[in-house]
Amino acid sequence: MWPRGESLVGSVPINATGVERTSGVITSIGEMDETGQTPITMETDGAEVPVHVPYEIVQNGLAVGDNIWATFNPHAIDTGTPYAFSDFVRTVPLAVLAGIYLLSVLIVARLKGLMAMVGLGVSLGIVGVFILPALMSGSQPLAVILVGAAAMMFSSIYLAHGISIRTTTAVLGTFGGLLITLGVSLWAVDSMRLTGTSSDDALVLMGEFPGLDMSSILLCGMLLAGLGALNDVTITQVSTVWELHAANPAMARRRLFTQGMAVGRDHIASTVYTLAFAYVGTALPILMSAALMQRSTVDLLQVSQISEEIARTLTASVGLVLAIPITTAIAAWMAPVAPSTSYLELEGEGE
Repeated sequence: MWPRGESLVGSVPINATGVERTSGVITSIGEMDETGQTPITMETDGAEVPVHVPYEIVQNGLAVGDNIWATFNPHAIDTGTPYAFSDFVRTVPLAVLAGIYLLSVLIVARLKGLMAMVGLGVSLGIVGVFILPALMSGSQPLAVILVGAAAMMFSSIYLAHGISIRTTTAVLGTFGGLLITLGVSLWAVDSMRLTGTSSDDALVLMGEFPGLDMSSILLCGMLLAGLGALNDVTITQVSTVWELHAANPAMARRRLFTQGMAVGRDHIASTVYTLAFAYVGTALPILMSAALMQRSTVDLLQVSQISEEIARTLTASVGLVLAIPITTAIAAWMAPVAPSTSYLELEGEGE
């Protein structure tokens, strides 16, 4: 399963043969002429040169002083515009945004926040080093995503919350929710005939990897989509049950479960729309373009791209909701027998 040989990540050239990528700064934006073209120049390598920028980019925020990526095609010199807009340079604002996020986490959560960020880094590393290369090398997608998701789950939970019976209980609850999500996703993909081929990115992948099963890749995405939310609800439920037991060590397990589920139901009520809102926000352009067509709401919901988002939302939500009673039951059983302090547990840090 571990990808062998040379990794396929980054193996496809971003530019055609002879075409170079360069950066520059927009120096002037003229008025649109009668042909619909807008004369634009940029400074690159100390020279001011004309650059072709698509109409939709000009009309949606291009300004003098913007840093951009452009391609230089020597075969297009005769056209007068061998430079063509590729994308904006976003290095600095992305770094600033990441810094604000990191600083916010460290100020509020302190050591736990730092360990959570380390866990996030490890999880993203698992995606880049194992999951993507393994999928590209032809490994069985379902096996790859289960192993990868398990590794991400262990690293994120244990690094953020320490190694203890308490956190292991959350891991078990998360894994239970993940298996439920897997079962529901398998049924949804098969019964709805979701092919995973409705996007341009899917077509690119099929061109590069003709034998790639895109429905399996869609299934992998469904499992990863709900993993973070699963970690959230399971940790919260375990913490709730542990605190209930700490407040009343004589409380029976059944009582611990019912009291924990009282909090769990509130959690369900507040999180049941979390994933839905996240996916609606992501798929908003798709919804808008699909809604332009003359069709009923039922027909609209059956459009491939929208059906995939609905399936992604509902499968992750089912796993999230059912993970709450599973985790609460495990926590209610384990809390009375767990030691009061646990190895490497980070609770109470900074108090």
